[in-house]
Amino acid sequence: MQRHWYQHFWPWFLIVLPLCAVAASLYTFYLASSGADSMVVDDYYKKGRAYNKDLTELKRAVEMKMLAKLSYQDEQVSISLVGSQKAGEAIKVSFTHPTLEKEDHLLIMTADGSGMYRQRLDVPLIKGNWNLQIEAMDGNWRIQRRISLPIKDQLLIRAES
Repeated sequence: MQRHWYQHFWPWFLIVLPLCAVAASLYTFYLASSGADSMVVDDYYKKGRAYNKDLTELKRAVEMKMLAKLSYQDEQVSISLVGSQKAGEAIKVSFTHPTLEKEDHLLIMTADGSGMYRQRLDVPLIKGNWNLQIEAMDGNWRIQRRISLPIKDQLLIRAES
């Protein structure tokens, strides 16, 4: 007695191979569509025009002889500012990771009685390279630098244009 086609090995083998290719292509499409590239900027023209404004903020920080002393220990960021900024003004501090946008941190900090800016982070910063930006809340001046974590003691950041 002869067996039906579905009782043989080879027809199933020939059916499963294309099904695996279809499943793999659907999974590849899912990965490509769900993992958008966060480093691409849609409004590149506006970003380019804002670049000139950025340069004036950096130059103003150089004129004001701004210097920041940064320490990061036990998930606490501490900053001491030296220069001719307004006493006790609030600052914006942003830690941006070069490739992982989800790891970025933006801190709004105010000075305590001794003039130190301190804030504890909810999520610790991962080890590696970071872009640090310290600026006045009114956008009058800005200091920026690429730093590497962890910091052993204290890091000096000078205003540079």
